[in-house]
Amino acid sequence: MEKSLQSDLDRCQLADQYRFRRKIRQFEKAGISAQQKSQELAKLTTAMENSIEACEVRATAIPSQISFPSLLPITEKVKEITALLETHQVIVVAGDTGSGKTTQLPKICLQAGLGRRGLIGHTQPRRLAAVSVANRIAEELATQPGEGVGFQVRFNERQSASTFLKLMTDGILLAEIQNDRFLNRYEVIIIDEAHERSLNIDFLLGFLKQLTGKRNDLKLIITSATIDVDKFSSHFHNAPIVSVSGRTYPVDTRYMPLVALNNEEKNDDLQIDGIVTALRHIAASETAARRGPGDVLVFLSSEREIRDTAAELRKQRFTNTEVLPLYARLRHSEQLKIFKPHPGRRVVLATNVAETSLTVPGIRYVVDTGFARISRYSLQSKVQRLPIEAVSQASANQRKGRCGRLEDGICIRLYSETDFDSRPLYTDPEIKRTNLASVILRMLYLKLEEVDDFPFLETPEPSAIREGFKLLAELNALTHKRQLTDIGRQMAMLPVDTRYARMLVTAASERCLREVLIIVSVLSIQDPREISSENRQSALQKLAQFKHPESDFLGFVNLWNHYEKQRQDLSQNQLRKYCKTHFLSFMRMREWREVHRQLLFSCQQMGFKSNKEPASYESIHRSIISGSLNQIARQLEGKTYLGNRNRKISLFSSSVMSSAGAKWIVSGDLIETSQTFATMAARIQPQWVEQMALHLVKREHFEPHWSKKRQEVMAYEKVHLYGLVIIEKAPIRYSAIDPDACREIFIREGLGENQVSPAFSFLTKNQQFLEELSLQEEKIRRPDVLVSDREIARFYEERIPTEVISTQSLEQWLTEQGDESLTMDLEVFSDSQAVIAEVNAYPDQASLKHNSLEIDYVFDPGSPQDGATVAVPLGILHQLNQADIDWAVPGIIREKCLALIKGLPKSLRKQFIPIGEFIDAALPQMSPADGELIDSLLAQIRQRKKLDLSREDFLCIEIPAHLRIKLRLLAANGQELGFSEQVGELQTQNVASLGGSKTHSQPSYHGHDIEQQGLTDWTIDTLPEQLKIGKELVLIRYPALVDKTDSVSIELLADKAESQLKMRAGLVRLYMLRSVQQRNMLRKNFSRLVKELTLVIPANLAGLAEDALFASYAAAFEIDQQVPHSRLEFESSLLSGKQKLHQLGEKITKIVQLVLPARLQILRQLDSLDGSDLNYLATDVRQQIEYLLPEHFLSNTQFIWLREMPRYFEAIQSRLEKLPHVGARDQSNSRELGEYWNRYQAIGSDLKLSKRAELQTLRWMIEEYRVSLFAQTLGTRLTVSTKRLDKLIGQLKR
Repeated sequence: MEKSLQSDLDRCQLADQYRFRRKIRQFEKAGISAQQKSQELAKLTTAMENSIEACEVRATAIPSQISFPSLLPITEKVKEITALLETHQVIVVAGDTGSGKTTQLPKICLQAGLGRRGLIGHTQPRRLAAVSVANRIAEELATQPGEGVGFQVRFNERQSASTFLKLMTDGILLAEIQNDRFLNRYEVIIIDEAHERSLNIDFLLGFLKQLTGKRNDLKLIITSATIDVDKFSSHFHNAPIVSVSGRTYPVDTRYMPLVALNNEEKNDDLQIDGIVTALRHIAASETAARRGPGDVLVFLSSEREIRDTAAELRKQRFTNTEVLPLYARLRHSEQLKIFKPHPGRRVVLATNVAETSLTVPGIRYVVDTGFARISRYSLQSKVQRLPIEAVSQASANQRKGRCGRLEDGICIRLYSETDFDSRPLYTDPEIKRTNLASVILRMLYLKLEEVDDFPFLETPEPSAIREGFKLLAELNALTHKRQLTDIGRQMAMLPVDTRYARMLVTAASERCLREVLIIVSVLSIQDPREISSENRQSALQKLAQFKHPESDFLGFVNLWNHYEKQRQDLSQNQLRKYCKTHFLSFMRMREWREVHRQLLFSCQQMGFKSNKEPASYESIHRSIISGSLNQIARQLEGKTYLGNRNRKISLFSSSVMSSAGAKWIVSGDLIETSQTFATMAARIQPQWVEQMALHLVKREHFEPHWSKKRQEVMAYEKVHLYGLVIIEKAPIRYSAIDPDACREIFIREGLGENQVSPAFSFLTKNQQFLEELSLQEEKIRRPDVLVSDREIARFYEERIPTEVISTQSLEQWLTEQGDESLTMDLEVFSDSQAVIAEVNAYPDQASLKHNSLEIDYVFDPGSPQDGATVAVPLGILHQLNQADIDWAVPGIIREKCLALIKGLPKSLRKQFIPIGEFIDAALPQMSPADGELIDSLLAQIRQRKKLDLSREDFLCIEIPAHLRIKLRLLAANGQELGFSEQVGELQTQNVASLGGSKTHSQPSYHGHDIEQQGLTDWTIDTLPEQLKIGKELVLIRYPALVDKTDSVSIELLADKAESQLKMRAGLVRLYMLRSVQQRNMLRKNFSRLVKELTLVIPANLAGLAEDALFASYAAAFEIDQQVPHSRLEFESSLLSGKQKLHQLGEKITKIVQLVLPARLQILRQLDSLDGSDLNYLATDVRQQIEYLLPEHFLSNTQFIWLREMPRYFEAIQSRLEKLPHVGARDQSNSRELGEYWNRYQAIGSDLKLSKRAELQTLRWMIEEYRVSLFAQTLGTRLTVSTKRLDKLIGQLKR
């Protein structure tokens, strides 16, 4: 029985033989019971009979008589090919276009007895060709398409049990390998148009090379144009080559170069002119040969060129000429026009689709521009580019072969013959121009050899192979060991591009398979929307109803839903009309549905379930993102986006996102021409990209920090995808990234900076302890010297276990262990003891003028408060002087002295080297008794270095702020009234707030017993120079007699200088009250004087008589030299002064009699100088007189200067006597004196009262200096010079 079955095997289908043979072998093995064997044999017999019957059905369908058209050149090779099929497994048939190889080779196989036990598989590179060839062969064999001759394109299949010949695309045959690893269904496989070298063809040739070694019963025929056929032969172990000549007529090639262009250069206008010239040349040739017009096929590189050229040719108005476009995206109805009969000449403007894909009938002439758009994958930009390139010699010859099929033809090449000869022989095969991901995925799924070892016809570049693996890794289809993941295996089972397969796999898990199936199926075909330059506006307007506001992809879902409803409601004819009115291609819409149907079937076979409810926007686009990770982009501006790898992407204006302003998009396929374009896009969130690219993104963690809100260590994460920052700054928990760093930050920032909440008791105690230490550290300006942050951290590190890295874990640990060990004290920081002595040099209080004043220390370099600040109550402000403040903080004295010495000019500074030793030797001898610190330092400098330095030498030295003790002036309620580094500045600013401004009506500040009013005689025993008032706040006050006109009062003033001024006027009044007779006599004399001098007394001296009386008393009683402070001193002074009153009154009268007439005379003389070159002199003298004789000049000027007044006026007259020949020096002297006077006035406006005496000295020194300049012969009362003036000014400025 087994032998009978063995003999019948050869009659079974090849697809069944392996299975049957294995079953027969099992019967031969022992251990099978007779009953079981009998049952299995029966089943096998039935199966083999069915298989034999299928072969017979197929054989019956094959025509008994097969004829071959005699006109076809291949007919002459039928016997040769038949013989080779019997003796060789593989043959190569090389034939030109028109040789008949495509239609006749299947018939030759049938005649050779093939096609009975298995199918004859016949592949075509294009669907249109597969269908048209199937129809043609079926017609020649007198059978119906789908019966004996079947076909399968994309997902459209027509075949039956009687089918013996199957036409299909090479992609279909590749897909069958997944389910039929050895292609056992086929007895013969014909790979047609192999010279096109598509990616599928190259992979098939490699696979079939392996397969022919395993299946000796498989016949393989490779057909090609006469292009590099030796390569196919050698690939299949030197398979025999059958050359078949084409059925063509001679073609005359004519070169009409435009200009000498580089292959990368094109000039559209020049090219159009060349085409017009070529057409005129053709017309002229026809006229000369007396031939009728023939059709012309013009090869161009793009749709835009076709539109522009068509428009120009129509403008030329060629006689009886029709211009038709032809390109892949053209509507099917428009493509069919080229096959319709027509009168006159037809000019077909085509892309390279007319080279091999489509045969345009009736072509007599070809115009070849020499360029084409050739798809190339860029390894750098990861984009499928479509650059315009010069075509190869093989492509040029293919174009040439489009004419001369019916009669002699002419091919006009718009480039030179030299250019043609320099071009590459062949176009690069697609395997060198595209991404190999799909091939690699299929090979891994089929468990074929390693890609590097696979027998490709031409081995791809290693970089291209790596790029294919990279894409698969990007899609998460491979592990790092280049093994398929579960996702990869699912992707390999889906008959679509790898990226689209990834979208479907993700959609199944995201529960949006329905929508993504619609999107993927439309992306897998040509756009079903028919939009051209002619109908663009109306088409976009009509199709706008399907748009989704945020996604072009969902726009297709809307279109699908709407179309499906129309398809169910309308008849076939109505549906066609609907498509036409809505600018949809009926054929492509049907193709869309077929692709969708087959993809849905494939998904169902894999167990994927389609969602019934509408999916969310996020899930749909997350699925799209999973297959488009190279197409994520962030908006730069307008329609320009920045993709990964720093690539700029421009959106087509037809995309809904072109004006939406979305920050992030995912785009459809990217096309690179002059720039990178995306035709479709959708708004997305960057977080979706991160979720879909977890295996690809690179994460950068930065700024780990303690989060007071979260009570744990957080950080920020920056997420990159291929160089594009997807997420800029996302907060994340840092504990899972670096727990050791978390613990360090928790201790340093959480515990060390008291950021832990709730506040544990040990932290509260520690914070108080550290704040106290911090205050001491600020004093000595050495942060962390007592306890550093590092020591605090170490304290906690030694006591807290490593697993405690957050507040939660700390709380758990404290619950178990308690917090006794976490309380700080100074003993644990033993290294700090040595610093305590240094801290004592920075007291918290300064004892000044019997008061203990608070000192605040701030360590804040650059701040005005940096350093020590003494809080000064307003009441004791005028008790203080600068020396009190200079010595208030002993800790800074040494450093301040060092800074002062170091600030000296180098010529002086070098005499103190080493400076530190000098200061250390001087400091023990310096004390507050020396006055201000600078004065004390100057004394030591003079003593030790014998250098005569002055305060001016230190005035310009800028010492650090922390070495300058500040004063904060406080009111009784604690409000800050002022802040300064100088006591005098505060005293001047606040003079109105002090006791020195009290009037008689004001209540006494402290109500002291010494204060009295209405006195007409000296009634107290002693009037002290100063008094101490108060207990908590000890005030120093200065008693003074204050003039009240008819009496005097005793008041306590805060400022000593102010009290001296008040005392002067009060004493004069009291002396007058005790010498009424003398006073009245002097007043009568001065009144008479005023009458005598009425004509010379200026208006500002209206009180001249009283002022003269005051001046007489002040001089007689020598008030400016000595002030009585007891009754005895007063009485003694009164007695001696009365005796001098008359004499001094006469002296005052004499001064007035000399000065006032001189004044008038001088002023009259100055009037003549106005408007002349000496106008400056007139101005100078007038100002001098004004300053000499101000209001109350007699009472306010001390007698020692008052008696010099006549000399000053004499000096003026002496100066005027030199007119008009005063010389240039007079003016420079006048200018110099003006500068000194300005400096005097500036100082006077801002000078504290305690220095008024020195200011008056300066005023009269300037006057004496004037005498020395203009009337030197008169002499001066004191020695005066510019140096002395400058020195005094410097002292007053301090």
